[in-house]
Amino acid sequence: MANQEQFQILAYGTDHWNLWKATIEMKREQTMDSNSKLPQVFVDFSQASLRGVDLSGADLIEADLMGTDLGGANLNQAKLIAADLRGADLQYCRLQEANLIGAKMNGVDLMGADLTNANLDKADLTLANLTLAILTGAILRKANLQEADLSGANLELSNLAGANLVASNLIGVNLQSANLKKANLSQANLSQSNLKNIDLKEANLSGANLTEVKLVGADLSGANLSGANLKRANLKNCNLKGANLHGAKLRKVDLQGANLQDANLQKADIRKIGASQANFQRADLTGAKIDQAKLREANLQDVKGLKSVRNFVTKAKKH
Repeated sequence: MANQEQFQILAYGTDHWNLWKATIEMKREQTMDSNSKLPQVFVDFSQASLRGVDLSGADLIEADLMGTDLGGANLNQAKLIAADLRGADLQYCRLQEANLIGAKMNGVDLMGADLTNANLDKADLTLANLTLAILTGAILRKANLQEADLSGANLELSNLAGANLVASNLIGVNLQSANLKKANLSQANLSQSNLKNIDLKEANLSGANLTEVKLVGADLSGANLSGANLKRANLKNCNLKGANLHGAKLRKVDLQGANLQDANLQKADIRKIGASQANFQRADLTGAKIDQAKLREANLQDVKGLKSVRNFVTKAKKH
């Protein structure tokens, strides 16, 4: 339960709170080498109601905010490093430029929250609700978002390099120009999302749902897309060099001008693809399904598995 003394101090405002906390910390440092060392101050607002409260710029480092009601609160530029926010209600909360590095946010409700330019490096957001949240320019490197719900969220220009997004819900998200290099999106659902110019180099998208996704100009070089569903996706001018598309579903995908050099397309379904001017040099098409593929001016130099895709090669030569 919340510390009532601390709650009363906070009631005087953020400036008063920060001054009190800084004073306590200064006194502790001054007694570091003495026998009368002051105990560490543990901030406890767990289970408290702080709905709609202005906490902008507040020092809440390592604070206990488990189950706290912070719905609609103003936490812009707040310091929440390593804070415990598990199960907290942060619906429509303002967290612009907040520092949440290493915060514990398992199961937190951030629906509609504004986290523009917030720092969530290595934060644990397992099973968190981030539907319709604004995360433009947010930093989420190596954050844990496994099974989190980010449907409809805006993550444009965000940095999710190395993040764990396994089995997460990313339906209809905006990830344009975001950085997801080496991120793990295995079994994630990204259908109907905007991934234009995204960086997914060496990312794991095995078994992911990417139906009707916009990946124009995206960089998927070295990415693992084995078993992924990309039906009706737009991959114009996409870089898939060295990507693993083994068994992937790419039926009716637009691959115009895409680079698939050295890509693994074994047993992939690429029927009815539009791949004019695409580069398949040294790609492996062994066992791929390729009926009615459109390959005008496509580069098929040194393609592997030609015997298994005889019809495909014949059609390509007609252009």
